[in-house]
Amino acid sequence: MSKNWLRPTILSAVSLAVLVACGGGDDEPTPVGLAVQKIGGYTSPLGKSATPAGTVTAQEIPAFDALSKRAFIVNASLSTVDVLDLSDPTKPVRAGVIDVSALGASANSVAVFDGLVAVAIEKSPKTDPGVVAFYNASTLQLITSVTVGALPDNLTFTPDGKRVLVANEGEPSGYGTPPAGSTYADPEGSVSVVTVNRSGSGSSLTVAPVVVTADFRAFIGKEDELRAQGIRIYGPGANAAQDLEPEYITVSADGKTAYVTLQENNAIAVVDVASAKVTAVKPLGFKDHNVVGAGLDASDEDGGTDTNSGTAKVNIVPRPVKGLYLPDGIASYAVDGVTYLITANEGDARADWPGFNEETRVRAYCSAGLDPAAFGADAAKLLFDSALGRLRITTTPNGGSTGKNAAGQCNELYSFGGRSISIWKASDVSRVFDSGDDLEQRTKALTEAKFNASHDNDTLDGRSPNKGPEPEGVVVAQFGNRSFAFVALERIGGVAVYDVSKPTATTFVTYLNTRTGVTGDRGPEGMAFVPASKSPNGKPLLIVGNEESGTTAVLQINLSY
Repeated sequence: MSKNWLRPTILSAVSLAVLVACGGGDDEPTPVGLAVQKIGGYTSPLGKSATPAGTVTAQEIPAFDALSKRAFIVNASLSTVDVLDLSDPTKPVRAGVIDVSALGASANSVAVFDGLVAVAIEKSPKTDPGVVAFYNASTLQLITSVTVGALPDNLTFTPDGKRVLVANEGEPSGYGTPPAGSTYADPEGSVSVVTVNRSGSGSSLTVAPVVVTADFRAFIGKEDELRAQGIRIYGPGANAAQDLEPEYITVSADGKTAYVTLQENNAIAVVDVASAKVTAVKPLGFKDHNVVGAGLDASDEDGGTDTNSGTAKVNIVPRPVKGLYLPDGIASYAVDGVTYLITANEGDARADWPGFNEETRVRAYCSAGLDPAAFGADAAKLLFDSALGRLRITTTPNGGSTGKNAAGQCNELYSFGGRSISIWKASDVSRVFDSGDDLEQRTKALTEAKFNASHDNDTLDGRSPNKGPEPEGVVVAQFGNRSFAFVALERIGGVAVYDVSKPTATTFVTYLNTRTGVTGDRGPEGMAFVPASKSPNGKPLLIVGNEESGTTAVLQINLSY
C-alpha cells in the first residue's frame, strides 16, 4: 500500500458523470499497491489558476475518446466543450472546441463512446426541455440532436454504447407567488433513455436517436407514503414528479439497470433501462454523527469554550446531529456477482431560487433553544458557536416537518451531506459501509491548503460549518481482482482513493492534492477514468476537470506488483 497519505500528493476529481470505470480483466495481474501522480495539465485561457481574482471558471466534466485520443471537457461558463489532444498526456493541447450556444444556454455533461460524443445541454430558461446533441469526435461536426427533459444535468452511455441515459433534474425557477409580471415553473424530473441507432464510422458516422422518458408520475398522490419511507418531498406546492430531481446516473455492468441519485430528496431511483420505467425510489436514511468515528468539525469558531466569538480550530468530534447523505456522484461495480453502489455524499440545499430557502444555522433556527429531552443536560451549551451554533442545517427535514417540538425547541438537527462515501447493496439499496469522518481526518494536516478551506480561499475551518471537504463524485476502477474508488473533494480539493474490493471492509489507500493555497488545481468537479488498454501512454489515467481553477489535470495511476 502507498503511504502517500502522510503527505497528500495525489489529486483526482471524480466523474460527476457517475461512471462505472473498470480497467481490469480476468487475466490481468492483481496489484499490491497503488499510487497516483499528476503528469500533465491544461489551463483554460479564462480559468482562475493564475489569479484567484480571474473572471471565469471553467473545466468541469471530462470524457475521453480512445479512437481520437482526445479529451472532451465541459466549459459551462462559455457554453462550450473544450477538446484536448492527449496523444502525449504529459502535454495536453487544445485541439478544438464544440460550441453548443446554437442549441441551448449551457453544456452540463459530456460522454463518449467509440468516436461518438454526447453532450447534455440546458435551455434558457432552464425549465424548458433540454437537448442531447451528438458529435463526431474526430471532425467535431454536429451529427444530430434530440429533445429530452428539463435541465439535463448528467448523461452516460450504457456499457454496450447502444443507449445514452440522461438525468433531467427539472429544477424549478421559483416557488410560491412570483413578482408581478413574472411566472414560476417547476418541471418534472425524469430520466431519458436515448437509443442511439448508430451506423457507419469515421467521418461517415451517423445516428438516428429515439427518446423514451422514464418519469415519476406514478408517484403523484403517494407523497405522504414516500415521506413516511424517508424520501424527502418538500418543495412548496410540488407533487412527487416535480419534487424528485435526478442528479447523476450509473448503469449496471449488464446494462439492464440504472441507479440515479435524487440528491435533494436523499434517495436513489432504480430504472429498468429496456422499458424506460422507474421501478423504485429508495430512501438513504440518515448518518449518526454522534458516534465515535463518524463525527465532524461543525464550526469555524470552535477555538474556545461556550462562546460565540471563538477562533478557528481543527476539532473533529461526535455531535448529536443527523447527516442527510444527499449524494451527488454515484458509481456501481460488482463483487462475486453482487452489484454495489458507491455514493459521494456531497450534500445540497434548496436555496438557489426565489420563494424557498431551507438552509439556516443552528443558533439562528433554534432561537427557543434545544430540547433537553433530546439533547441532554448540555443542550444550552450546544447552541454556542463554539459547538453547533454555526452549523448549517435544514429547516425542512421532510415535507412539513420542522425538527422542532410544540414549544418551538429544536429536537432534531439535520445537516447537509455525510462528509463521506457510502457503499450500498444495489438489490435493496441497504448501506454496508460509510467512511465516517475519515475524509476530514485525512485532510486535517495538509501542506497544500488549510483544513476545510474552500476552493476559492485558503481559510482554516472555512467549510467546517457547511459540508466540510464536500465529496463531489466517485469513479471505480478494477485492476485484476481489486477494485478502487476515486473520490473527488470539491472544496479542499484532491482525490482520496479507497480499496473497495471487500465492500464491508473498505480501506483507505492514498490521497493526492495538487493545489497550493489559492492557486493550482481547485474545485474538482468531474473525472474520467481511462484504462491502460485505451490510454495513449499505456498507463491507466484519471482526467480531472477543476471548476474553480479552470484547469484540467491528467493523473497517472501507478500500480505495483
